[in-house]
Amino acid sequence: MSDPSVDIPVRAPAATSADDTVLPFAVAALDLRGRVVRLGPAVDRILNARDYPAPVAKLLGEAIVLTVLLGTALKMEGRFILQTQSDGPVSMLVVDFTTPGKMRACARFDAVRVADAMASGQDAAGVLLGRGHLAMTIDQGPDMSRYQGLVALEGRDLEHAAHEYFMRSEQIPTRIRLAVGEELSAGREGTHHLWRAGGIMLQFLPKTPERARQADLDPGDAPAGTAPHEVAEDDAWVEGRSLFETVEDVELIDPAVSAERLVYRLFHERGVRVFRSTAVAAQCSCSRAGVADMLRSFSQDDRDHMVENGVITVTCEFCNSSHVFEPATVGTPDP
Repeated sequence: MSDPSVDIPVRAPAATSADDTVLPFAVAALDLRGRVVRLGPAVDRILNARDYPAPVAKLLGEAIVLTVLLGTALKMEGRFILQTQSDGPVSMLVVDFTTPGKMRACARFDAVRVADAMASGQDAAGVLLGRGHLAMTIDQGPDMSRYQGLVALEGRDLEHAAHEYFMRSEQIPTRIRLAVGEELSAGREGTHHLWRAGGIMLQFLPKTPERARQADLDPGDAPAGTAPHEVAEDDAWVEGRSLFETVEDVELIDPAVSAERLVYRLFHERGVRVFRSTAVAAQCSCSRAGVADMLRSFSQDDRDHMVENGVITVTCEFCNSSHVFEPATVGTPDP
């Protein structure tokens, strides 16, 4: 009989980076799995659709990367929605990811508070978010129940919130890095900038659950003097996490460093396997027909109050597209 084993092909990592892709990888020797996200035109299109101040655009870009990292890991059809609500200058972030790879996003912010934060140099992500919560919702359609996970925002950034979620809700040892930056180029018409973003997620998924155990969360009302629960970290996770923490922001967004080359830099000594990449794109789900149907669902009195200069104008918060209607064309249809 022939040998049933299948050799895994070995090749050099790709030298060039493919924008708007997600690359899954695995390090079998350390029981690690992960994903690398590289965003170019897609994130640039979203962030330039509205006139966001630079710190707000950067924060929204990080939310987009986090959503793509998590959304593309789901083995189902539907939507993954990440949303923050908080008391900071950026009161809301919304990223809507539809499988297998469509996304849209927007941010709500107080322009005066953001300007004051920028002027004082207090415009870090945690300051802009403030305190509130981060919600992650999985929506598989009207015939399935929604699943929602919540984690508190406590004046820290989105990376910290993601780590708290995986520690408290999923109990999977996880590390996430997010990076957003501007690529500047000079031309005849002046300096032009493009937004770029990237991220990497690493998880420890051993075959035996006992190896992935984490210490119990603080019991809160335990008697005074109770010794905290401690679990020794697995050596494989300690090694993988240590390698992961050497990643620099520039490596996540530099088009000259491909996603394959990045994971090779990190894990080549242990052997790293990459899988087929997935493409993602910025695509809003709004349409003129959909907006018209929404307007018809309102009462005539509500529509009358929407009329300005003889027309009804609806602007999408995600893509900033405006749809203009004559009031008579969106009247309640006859029964």
